[in-house]
Amino acid sequence: MRRLAFLSASVAIVGLMGGVWYATMGAKGGDQFAQCRSTAIAGGSGQIGGPLTLVNKDGETVTDADFITEPTLLYFGYTFCPDVCPLDTVRNADAVDVLADRGYSVTPVFVTIDPNRDTPQAVGDFAANIHEKMIGLTGSEEQIKAASQTYRTYYKRQPGEDDYYLVDHSTFTYLVLPDHGFVEYFRREVSPDEMATKVACFVDAS
Repeated sequence: MRRLAFLSASVAIVGLMGGVWYATMGAKGGDQFAQCRSTAIAGGSGQIGGPLTLVNKDGETVTDADFITEPTLLYFGYTFCPDVCPLDTVRNADAVDVLADRGYSVTPVFVTIDPNRDTPQAVGDFAANIHEKMIGLTGSEEQIKAASQTYRTYYKRQPGEDDYYLVDHSTFTYLVLPDHGFVEYFRREVSPDEMATKVACFVDAS
């Protein structure tokens, strides 16, 4: 009985040491954000994100280094969007406010996928009406296409007369950290509180 108890205790100690090693050493060679992730990307998160060159509300050409200066919630949409984009961007703005209440500073960014209608002033006004911190960005058709491809988004203009047309597009919001790039995406059904909690996890782990 004593031998059995000794063996059981030994196994428990070895298991505990193994857990401590994994937590302190094993995690170093793995994903530092593993405890925060709720989504999976085929090939890893490195498949999404990268350098961006766009145009801000003042008509100035800017890069991601200019506007991703702190944790950022990045969304691709368009100002003429009748329902989805306003709801999604307001949700993102609400999450930013929840995070601010918890002591985290996060920037919401809106990138148009409709540069034909969304001038610098249009995206600037749209962003300002949603949240005082929101940055609105546009660009040439080539710049928007490149940005969309960088974040693996989808958009397609639908037939319509004159300027009255809709644009089909994906609706993910991307969390980007200055020193790490893209780390997570959020679906439309995620609430502001849920998004804030998840963002805080990534920020704390960075």
